[in-house]
Amino acid sequence: MSFTTFIQPKEAMENLHNPDFLFVDCSFSLADKKWGVEEYKKAHIPGAVYADLHYDLSGEIIAGKTSRHPLPKKDALVKTLSKLGIDENIQVVVYDATAGFMAAARMWWLLRWAGHEKVAVLNGGKAVWAAREYPLTADIMPLQPKQFVPHFNDSMLASAKEVMASIEAGNTCLIDSRTADRYAGQNETIDPVAGHIPTAISKPFNAQIGAEGVAAPSVYKEHFKEEFAKGNVVFYCGSGVTAAYNVLLSVYAGYPVPKLYAGSWSEWITDPNRPVA
Repeated sequence: MSFTTFIQPKEAMENLHNPDFLFVDCSFSLADKKWGVEEYKKAHIPGAVYADLHYDLSGEIIAGKTSRHPLPKKDALVKTLSKLGIDENIQVVVYDATAGFMAAARMWWLLRWAGHEKVAVLNGGKAVWAAREYPLTADIMPLQPKQFVPHFNDSMLASAKEVMASIEAGNTCLIDSRTADRYAGQNETIDPVAGHIPTAISKPFNAQIGAEGVAAPSVYKEHFKEEFAKGNVVFYCGSGVTAAYNVLLSVYAGYPVPKLYAGSWSEWITDPNRPVA
C-alpha cells in the first residue's frame, strides 16, 4: 500500500523501520531561517533526514523577477531528492514541526511535480507524533543517496501569463491561499505591495485545519465544492508555498490535481503592468 496525500501517525509509526520508507523533516520558520534545522537537530523522528525550504526546496531569488521562494531548477531538485535518498521504490513521509504543513506540503508538491506519487504528509506533524509519545531522537543518521529518476509534469503549473489570460477570459477559478487579512490588503508585512490578483477568491490555507491535523476527505470535498464546479482551478499564495497545502487538500478530497501559480503574489507584483485588487 502506498500513501499519496496524508498518512496518520499510527500508520507512520508502524512503518518506522520499513527500509522502503523515508521520513523527511521540513520544519521551517519564515521569521528565522535557522530555526527549522536547529529544531531538527534537537528532536526528529528516528532516521529522518532534513530538507530546508530555503536551500533545498526553493531556487535562486532574482530581485524584481522571481517570487520569494521560486521553484528550484529541475536538475537541482533531482540532485536534492537523490541526495536525500529517494528513488522510485521509496515511500516518502514528509512532516513539519506542527500541523501547519507549510514546508511539508511544498515538498509533497515538488515530488508530485517530479513524478513521484508515493509521498504523503504526516497528519498533525511532529507535534502530534510527540503527543502520542512516539519516539524522537537527536541522533542524525548519514544520508544514503539514491538515483532519483524524474518525470516532470509541467501541466501542474500556471504561469503569470496564463493567470493574466484567465482573468481576461473569465474561465478560471483563481484562489488566494494566504490569510484573509493579506488577501484584503491588510497587515501586509511581507510583500511591498498589498492586495490580491483581480478575480481571485479567498480560501486561506489554514482555515480548515486544527491542532490534530486534517479531518476526513469529505470535509474538504465540501470546502472546495463551489470552486471546482466552476472548472479550471488555480491556487496561489505569497510565494508558492502555502498554496501547495490547498493543492494537497484538493487531491485529498478527491478532486483532480489543480494548477499552482508557483510565482504567486510576490512574483505577480514585480511587474507594475499586472493589475492589483
